[in-house]
Amino acid sequence: MWKSILGATSLALGMSGGAMAQERISILSEWGEVTATLADNDAAGALLDMLPVTIDMRDHLRQEKTGYMPSDLPELPRQRDYSTGTLGLWSSDHFVIYYSSGNVPAPGIIVLGQVTGDVSIFDRPGNITVKLTRHD
Repeated sequence: MWKSILGATSLALGMSGGAMAQERISILSEWGEVTATLADNDAAGALLDMLPVTIDMRDHLRQEKTGYMPSDLPELPRQRDYSTGTLGLWSSDHFVIYYSSGNVPAPGIIVLGQVTGDVSIFDRPGNITVKLTRHD
């Protein structure tokens, strides 16, 4: 049990390089809505500044939904592990919502935040359009 707690703590700290920012966003789709807490980093801040934004996403490897942002976000250190609900960037404009946990090949992802709602709404085949907005 302690190993799980330590692993979750390490992942959360690795997302931001420190404490998580309290900025939250809503991710809305025809399949439902979830809330996410953004990481405390420049890429997440740039994402927040561009909101609202709509992204057409497709299912990839039955573990994630992926889609392209309207513009690049800052390049930051990457990590290979992710948890269920991680929001990330595969490239500077390639947004990802993970609905399972695992790891990705090098160079890894830039972590943007963590979904705090039920991310399983995205765990189905097919394309989806999502709208990212500031959470009230």
